[in-house]
Amino acid sequence: MSIYAQSKQRRITETVLFHLFVILLGFLMLYPILWMMANSFKANSEIFGTSSLLPKTFHFDNYYRGWMFNHSTTFAVFFKNSFFYTILSTIGAVISSSIVAYGFARINFRGRSFWYACMFLTLMLPYQVVMIPQFIIFKQLNWINTFLPLIVPQFTGQAFFIFLMVQFIRGIPIELDQSAMIDGCNKWTIFVRIIFPLIKPAVITSTIFSFYWRWDDFLGPLLYLNKPRSFTVSLALRMFSDPQTTTDWGAIFAMGTLSLIPVIAIFLIFQKYIVQGLVTSGLKG
Repeated sequence: MSIYAQSKQRRITETVLFHLFVILLGFLMLYPILWMMANSFKANSEIFGTSSLLPKTFHFDNYYRGWMFNHSTTFAVFFKNSFFYTILSTIGAVISSSIVAYGFARINFRGRSFWYACMFLTLMLPYQVVMIPQFIIFKQLNWINTFLPLIVPQFTGQAFFIFLMVQFIRGIPIELDQSAMIDGCNKWTIFVRIIFPLIKPAVITSTIFSFYWRWDDFLGPLLYLNKPRSFTVSLALRMFSDPQTTTDWGAIFAMGTLSLIPVIAIFLIFQKYIVQGLVTSGLKG
């Protein structure tokens, strides 16, 4: 066998082994989701009694029982609450973060480096540290049992998104701002017409991450929402579990599977922007 043939065969072998490894790793990462989806069609007695992903008999009534919940409140109410909380919080976080990022990146003001460092340090601050002080403040404002404590803070900017957008804006040539100022644009017009459209990858990436974090949020709604009709999907799933009676695991897994649909849809639609938003740093002059 020639050296060329040996080299070609080695490359083929390496490619096959690489793809087998990636497929195996992907299966291991997706197995919990596949297990949940499979169990959403199983009877309660079969869920923990077998390791097979394929159900012996498909029980579609799990989705009906889960969706109807307690009949007086269906799961549509919880999905509506989650979308309301997630969409408003995402809009507030992205818009406010982009404005703050523009200020840090383009506007010279006294103490800019100090305040930027303070903002950056909040990334290292665990939520549990500020959880109790925030709860006391919101209780004094009579905001408990409303969505205000969950939504309003998002309109003050999020440190990670600000940091991400600052890096983008710093990569945009300053000459664009100067040209716009010569044409009579003020700072707000420059931001709206020039900067904001150019940082679209960072804006979309921030939107995706914010949507994921708010949709999956459990601790925030658990702290501030007490009325069942105000619960989000994450809290509603917990209500299915009752230690004193038999837990309807089939309904839990069915509604858990449905709760993944918005997350998967957002990822499939905007997946290219996730990588682009993290590895790109704006325009290069």
